[in-house]
Amino acid sequence: MKKAIIFLFLAGAIVFIAGSCCNKEESRPYLVVLSMDGFRWDYPDSIPTPNLDVIAQSGVKAKSLQPAFPSKTFPNHYTMATGLYPNSHGIVLNSFWDPDSNIYYAIRMNEAVGNGYFYGGEPIWVTAEKQGVKSASYFWVGSEAEINGYRPSIWKKYDHDFPYEQRLDSVLAWLQLPEDQRPHLIMWYMDEPDHSGHYYGPFAEGTNEVIMYQDSLMGVYLDKIAGLPIADEINLIITSDHGMQASDPERTEYLEDYIKKSWLTELQGYNPNYNILAADGCLDSLYQALLTAEHFKVWKAGEVPERLNYGTHPRCMDLIVCADSAWRIKIKRDGRRGSLGDHGYDNRNTDMHAIFYASGPAFKKGHFHPTFNNVDLYPLMAYVLGLEPAEVDGRFENVKGMLTEE
Repeated sequence: MKKAIIFLFLAGAIVFIAGSCCNKEESRPYLVVLSMDGFRWDYPDSIPTPNLDVIAQSGVKAKSLQPAFPSKTFPNHYTMATGLYPNSHGIVLNSFWDPDSNIYYAIRMNEAVGNGYFYGGEPIWVTAEKQGVKSASYFWVGSEAEINGYRPSIWKKYDHDFPYEQRLDSVLAWLQLPEDQRPHLIMWYMDEPDHSGHYYGPFAEGTNEVIMYQDSLMGVYLDKIAGLPIADEINLIITSDHGMQASDPERTEYLEDYIKKSWLTELQGYNPNYNILAADGCLDSLYQALLTAEHFKVWKAGEVPERLNYGTHPRCMDLIVCADSAWRIKIKRDGRRGSLGDHGYDNRNTDMHAIFYASGPAFKKGHFHPTFNNVDLYPLMAYVLGLEPAEVDGRFENVKGMLTEE
């Protein structure tokens, strides 16, 4: 009789333990992704960032994150979300003309930014929502639009002046919603230190002060995350879209020195990147004239170096122009002060590289990861969230080494 009771007790315990393990496996972790615009990969090497250092010690730090070309804000934020190069997803510059619809897209055109027509691919929040996982976005590129019939469960219309502290508080509030309303994927955004990097230049005192302030916010962020009941289920990624390079306004090329206005149908972009549609019969004249420039490169559509994964989307038009590193391009002389920092250059230029930090149950502790491409973020995020990923340009093999279960 005692043996039978013991047997039944052990059998019940085994069932309970097995059930608990299954429930644990079925519970979905949380992923919170923060992008700090223009946060160059090596800022923490010379600027005090003690809170980012804590993440590096307790989690993962990559040597750098290589952006997609062109290393601009909108193309790269949407690349991080989709795992596709700009040439694949269609956000080819911060501003462009779409020849199929004859509609313009620009970062300050609210109607265009909220128009799902422009956004190709499947951003990670759409992947999540399609698979029944709630998502939330605070100003991530593309999240204001309905894409493939989906939006994040929670999203915000961009407000440049909305305080960082309040953005942080909202993210924390979302993580404390009732379980059936709580997003498991949150993506949020800060526009600095990009603005300061442009105005003061990288590593200038004004830029450094902003970076130290943002790191202090990271300390508040980490403390408040640690105090949540679900803290041990939360994975954090802190990254950026691109870096920043010192720029000398005196080192500027002017397109007006090379081309006639009558040769153009469309000229889209701004320093250091432009895409051009030639007027009928003017492509060769335009191309040959631009080839004479010493400090920028010009390619015909379809002839951009393969490693840049760019230049065949219709929105790239006929010609792609990009300044050489440390040089600037303006359309004409206008007497305005030039910036002291710029980005958009060849992504092989390490000044364009960004930060990547991660921590949480999915990530190794004290792991230093080699440089990887930001198209690899989508498969990483999908894996952490247990989602079936869409087909993308990124490769999970490039990031699996930072995970606790490879």
